[in-house]
Amino acid sequence: MSKKIIFFGLTVVAAIMIFSFIPEKQNKAIEKNSNGIQFIESDWNKALQEAKKQNKLVFLDAYASWCGPCKLLKSTTFRNKDAGEFFNSNFINVAVDMEKGDGPVLLEKFGVTAFPTLIITDADGKIVTYTMGYIGHKELIDFGKHGLSLKSK
Repeated sequence: MSKKIIFFGLTVVAAIMIFSFIPEKQNKAIEKNSNGIQFIESDWNKALQEAKKQNKLVFLDAYASWCGPCKLLKSTTFRNKDAGEFFNSNFINVAVDMEKGDGPVLLEKFGVTAFPTLIITDADGKIVTYTMGYIGHKELIDFGKHGLSLKSK
C-alpha cells in the first residue's frame, strides 16, 4: 500500500513540474513572434541606459498584475503591428509592475495613482508626458507622436 502511495505522489509531482513549464514556453513563443511592442521587462535602469545609448525616449508601461485594463492593453493594444512598428523604432519600451522590484520607487517618483499609467520620459528619467487608463492602438500611436513632438522642443 505504501509503495502505491509513494508512486502516486511521485507521479503527481512529476506531472505538476512538467505542466508548470508548458504555459511559460507558450508565452515566450508568442512574445518572440509578436509584431507588437517589444518591452524590456522590469529593468528601469537598463531602459535608461539603452535610451542614452540610442538617443531615444523611454516608453514606460506602469502596470499592476491584478489590473484588468492593464491586461487588456497587453493583450490587444501592445500586440498591434502598427503600434509595435512605431514604438519599437522610436522608443525604448519598458514594462514595470508597480508593486515589485523597481516599481514602488517609480510609483512614488512619478506619482502614479491609477493603472495603467503610460509614461514617456527622456533618457534621464524626466517625464515628458503621460496618460492614464486603457487606450487603443491608434490613440497610443498619437500619444507617442505627442511625446516625440515635446522632445524636439
